[in-house]
Amino acid sequence: MEGGALMEITEVRIKKVNSGNRVKAVAQITFDNEFVVHEIKVKEKSDGELFIAMPSRQKNERRYDIAHPINQDVRDRITKAVLDKYDEIKDLEPAEPKTEAESESDAE
Repeated sequence: MEGGALMEITEVRIKKVNSGNRVKAVAQITFDNEFVVHEIKVKEKSDGELFIAMPSRQKNERRYDIAHPINQDVRDRITKAVLDKYDEIKDLEPAEPKTEAESESDAE
């Protein structure tokens, strides 16, 4: 619905992971206290810059996003919310070992 009301990000949860690779945390975001997206990964580029990767699935040799924003404004709002929350907890909370599912989904 173009031009409609913006969905509000009402909650962001972050779980730091000890992945041994570039995945630093896994997030979930809730919109309007009604819709949640799980498995958003906080990743680190080779230059140290952080970014988010939306939940995806691998089919054959290619990865496909399962859920993703359809415009840059929404992508920017999600990225800011997730990275701001990560910045809040990165030095406070110990990293948890990755689950088997998280390890499998990182084999990119």
